[in-house]
Parts: sequence; C-alpha cells; structure tokens
Amino acid sequence: MIESRVMNSAVVAVGNELLIGKTVDTNGSWLSEKLTDLGVPVAGRWVTGDHPGSIQDCIKDALEKADIVIVTGGLGPTSDDLTRPAVADLFHRKLIEDPALVQGLYDRFSTMGYNSLPQRNLVQAKVPEGAIVIDNKEGTAPGLIIEDAGRVVILLPGVPREMKMIFDLEVKEYINSQFRSHLIPTLERTFNTSGIPESLLAEEMAGHTDKFPPDVSLAFLPGLQGVSLRITTPDTDGKGLVRLGLCEEVLMPVIAPHFYSMGATDIVDTLASLLLSAKKNLAVGESCTGGLISKRITDRPGSSRYFRGGIIAYDIETKSSVLGIDKQIIATKGVVSQEVASLLAERSTRLMNADFGIGITGVAGPGGGSSDVPVGKVCYAVFGDGRVHTFQKVFGGNRQAVRTRAAQAALFSFFQMLTNKLD
Repeated sequence: MIESRVMNSAVVAVGNELLIGKTVDTNGSWLSEKLTDLGVPVAGRWVTGDHPGSIQDCIKDALEKADIVIVTGGLGPTSDDLTRPAVADLFHRKLIEDPALVQGLYDRFSTMGYNSLPQRNLVQAKVPEGAIVIDNKEGTAPGLIIEDAGRVVILLPGVPREMKMIFDLEVKEYINSQFRSHLIPTLERTFNTSGIPESLLAEEMAGHTDKFPPDVSLAFLPGLQGVSLRITTPDTDGKGLVRLGLCEEVLMPVIAPHFYSMGATDIVDTLASLLLSAKKNLAVGESCTGGLISKRITDRPGSSRYFRGGIIAYDIETKSSVLGIDKQIIATKGVVSQEVASLLAERSTRLMNADFGIGITGVAGPGGGSSDVPVGKVCYAVFGDGRVHTFQKVFGGNRQAVRTRAAQAALFSFFQMLTNKLD
C-alpha cells in the first residue's frame, strides 16, 4: 500500500525515432499535462530507444521517483516493438496469450476486409501474467496495467490518437478509483498577452507578484504569438480557487493593455466572439503574410458568419489591378509602408462590403531587404467606421517567425480596435 502522501508519476517514451529526432515526443508533453491536472505531479520524463535493457533501465529509474509510470510506444507487431517483453521480464512475469485479444484481432482484420490475420499481430495478444488489459478501440495494441507491490506501470500505444483515447477513457478512471485519496489536483489559470516581449512583461510585473498568496507559482510562457502567464497552485486545502482569484486581481490591472484571452483561447476565437456579438464582419488584404491571417481566421469552424474573405495581393500589379492602389503611391511611399498597409485594409473592406479590414505588407525574408527596408519590417493597418490605424514594426527571426509574429500583431491591433483601446 502507498502511504498517505502525494503521489508522483513519470513518463517513459520508447522509440528509436524519438532519439534520432525524426519524431517529437508529443505523447510525453500531453501526458504530463493530463497527469498534473489529475493530481499526480510528474517527477520526470525519459526517452529511450527500442532496446530491452534501455527500456528496463528507464522504467527502474522512473520507479525510484514515481508511484505510477506510464510507458508509451513499442507495443506494435514488428520486431522492433520490444516494450511488452521487456516489461514482462523486468517484473519476472510470463507472457501469456489472451484468447479475447486473439479473437479481437481476427474480428478487426475481418471487418477491414482481410481474409486472414497476419501472424505477427498475434504477439499483441500476449500480455504479462496478471496484467489488466485495456481495450484499444482505435488500433490493435491494447493498453496494459501492471501492478507490483504498490507500484503501477501502465503501457500505452505510441500512436497519439490511440494513446489519448485509452488514457481519457480508461486510465484516468483507473487512477481516480485506485488512488483518489492521494491525488492533489493542481489548479491553474492562463492569461494570454500579445505585443510585449517576455522581458518587458516581467519588468512590469516586478513587485506585483509579491502580493501573491503562498503556494502559487507563476510561469512566463513566450511564443511567436505572444507571452502567456500561467499561475498554478495545488488545491491541498480546498482554497485553490480563492488563491487564483486573488492572483487574478493582482495581475489584470498590470497586463490589461496586452491581454486578450484566458486559457487555451486563441485570439481568433476572441475576435469571433466580438464580431458575432456586434453582428459585424471582417475582410483582409495581405501581402507578406501570404494568407496566414485568413487561414487562422478560417481554421475556426463557422467563420463565414463574420469573415467576408481575404485577398493575397502579393505583387504590385495585384495591389493595383485588384485593389486599385495607385502605383504612384507605391512608388513614392514604398510597397512596405503604412500608407500601402492602410490602403490594403480600406480597399479590401470596401471591395468585400465588410465592416472592418486588416491590411499588411512587409519583408518576411530571408532576402529582399535593404538599409531602408530591412528584413522583418512590417507595416499593418486596421480599418473600420471610416477610421484607420497604422503600425510599423521590425520583427526578428526567420521567415516563418516574421510572418507568424506579424499576423499576430495585426490581429491583436484589430482586437484593440474592437475593444476601443486604440483611441
């Protein structure tokens, strides 16, 4: 039995492809978040190749730090799938063929239209003696739970959709039912900001975090689309929500000029809610971002209710012939200018009979820059109600980074327009 204390977990990812960099261990990060939310903090993560000894060494190391170890990968039918026999050997258990799993394999292949079952797949029906079998409705490799002297090792497929399905449907319930009294859920709130670097945001926060209650952690999470602030606290006393509320009261006045959403809400979701509420719509005229703004908006289902469309006016001729931007203005002011950005926004709005418009032009790189117009320089504008606001910035990074940062900056400026923060 596990003593009355907080439990820890660990994650071991198996696969040669993870070690050589061909595949990123997204399973590990996903499981870490889920286990933390469940109240089983992750003490460590391991990545190892398809070698029995290495798999066993990682699991043994993990069990020194954790009560529950989740292993992903290596449960397939091929010769390099060695997790199952390695774990059976580690716990000195025989591999026994499970008749129900055998029948399930035959049924699955028959349903897919095959007349016979590849004999290699039968290894997936062999389970360590005494293991709890978890059905896999998405694939052929079942999940397995091995209990040993108060310790638990859970084997899950490496295919992300299969792993997530088994964890959400079965593993969460198993952990909850078996170890409920040991689980201390971690509560969190995430505040998303844009338009300010991490270092400047930290400076603005300086002195304010001293007002946080005890047992609250603050993390700065920078990315190409901005900086998120995440506050977390263990709910050991049932007052975690109160502590988070007090932190929010401290944070919001400081970050308000840069804030646009909470949690996993993307800025396009926030804009969608604002536009739908106001019964307004948007058009976009893009150059250097090449349709990225339009893509982000239309990635959200139902965007046709508030998005008229976008025009990729990539070269000067298109800017002139489609949107009617005077070539003399382009020649005089420059194609990367606030004047052209303003016209991209205004002309797109009028052409598509929209209420608002975004225009953007710049040099994404890696070539095409000059001393006057360096790589990364972007001009963008937001238009609506007969008013236009223009902006000019130089973004760092490679071509993808410049385009991503520029698209986010334009969307954030549009958010500021809709929330009356530009006047």
